[in-house]
Amino acid sequence: MRPASFIKVLLELAKFRITLAVCVTTITGYLLFKDRLNSDIILPLIGIFLLASGASALNQVQEYRYDEKMNRTMKRPLPAGEISKPAAVTFALLLLLGGSVLLYKGSGLIVLMLGWLAFIWYNLVYTYLKRKTAFAVIPGSLVGAIPPLIGWIVAGGEPDNYLVIPIIVFFFIWQVPHFWLLILKYGKEYEAAGLATLSETRTNRQISRLIFGWIMLTAMVTASLPFTGLLQSVISRTGTVVSALVLIIMFIPILRTREDRLEAGKFFMKINYFVLAVVLFMALDKIVFEGFL
Repeated sequence: MRPASFIKVLLELAKFRITLAVCVTTITGYLLFKDRLNSDIILPLIGIFLLASGASALNQVQEYRYDEKMNRTMKRPLPAGEISKPAAVTFALLLLLGGSVLLYKGSGLIVLMLGWLAFIWYNLVYTYLKRKTAFAVIPGSLVGAIPPLIGWIVAGGEPDNYLVIPIIVFFFIWQVPHFWLLILKYGKEYEAAGLATLSETRTNRQISRLIFGWIMLTAMVTASLPFTGLLQSVISRTGTVVSALVLIIMFIPILRTREDRLEAGKFFMKINYFVLAVVLFMALDKIVFEGFL
């Protein structure tokens, strides 16, 4: 295999794009406490990147038998035969080790413990629950709330500060409808692979209503952010409220669309755009919008 192709395989094994998103949420947590990026974020950020990459690679080792049964995932490196299982495990362990060392060196024991909590919760708890219950995503979403908390602590924030609560809740709650939109689109593939899904016991219309309920919860949490004291600028506070309203408006059609015409992929992208907008309002609140108080 050519070096460029091998690097591509490793990046796919590490779920490079998702891992970059984890880094963005870590930076967001950091900037919600500080008004600028400093050098103290570098080592823990690289550590988070490596740890998340290692967890993703190990997850693909754990689930390659399921991945090879689904069209959406059968071209991943392991089911496609582009890398051996021992090589993938070695790669994952090296990433986990390197990430752990950098987290400890860069920020200390508490941050390392949070990083390992995310890893254990993702690779042991969530990965196991996915095979047992269609509602595994609810406890599993805790994983996405940990990186911004790490960013907050690296910036000097206390983990028991009440302002951490809305950060954790936001980054937790939006992941539930996000994942169920995937189920709406790929539910039959998950079923065929032997994973527990909502599509086994509910119609697409019922799943759509459940998703809309969680969209409403996500919107309410988002709209409450300006009232927690977390955001300082008028632009960020207004932007998050408007984003929440737009989210609801964008998802009203999911309740009215006929099942045979429901395009889950479009709604999946809409919630991604929504989260990107809110994250930008959070991250840029102090460093860009500070003059608009």
